[in-house]
Amino acid sequence: MAVHVLDPPSRERGASPRAGAVLRPLTRCQIDDRLEELGDVYARSWDAGEAARARFLRRLADAVRRPGFALMLAGNTDPTGLAYGFPVRVDGGPGEGLGAYLPPGLFQLAAAGRLFAIPEIVVPPEACRRYQGRDWNLARRLQMQLLHDNDAALGVTLVRRGDIRMLETLRSWGWRCVPAGPGAHLPVLRRALILHP
Repeated sequence: MAVHVLDPPSRERGASPRAGAVLRPLTRCQIDDRLEELGDVYARSWDAGEAARARFLRRLADAVRRPGFALMLAGNTDPTGLAYGFPVRVDGGPGEGLGAYLPPGLFQLAAAGRLFAIPEIVVPPEACRRYQGRDWNLARRLQMQLLHDNDAALGVTLVRRGDIRMLETLRSWGWRCVPAGPGAHLPVLRRALILHP
């Protein structure tokens, strides 16, 4: 059994993290109106070039078309982060698509619309490095608000198997690995992680 030990709290001074960024959902129309701005948030957060920004906008545009899509935006005067997702629909059975990575026990939640995929959480780099285990961490707040607003019993995401840095970051935000589903073929390219609200 792995034990996740949090770093002791720092004695840094400054504004209370609880007075941080306001979280608000965006409608599909608002997303269309603010698409370029959302691309800028991604580019700033990941120090990404124009090609990476364009790929993010394509992924977001594809996700917006999914039934039940939701996007949570963080910020006060300027946006500082976002997370988006949608209810998991396991079409075609356990061996296809996302279903290939999920254990059979999660299929009932998916069928009931209570399993919510969060493909991307976009936050400033300091949210990936500092106070990861705190409830007020921006990434934690975004993902929990998405799950709460969408009445999800569990969140699910996929990470590339070799992306250890992303895996460690997600685990620090409360995500836990689950065994690969029965349809996963070796070598498994991605691993599924779940998050309890």
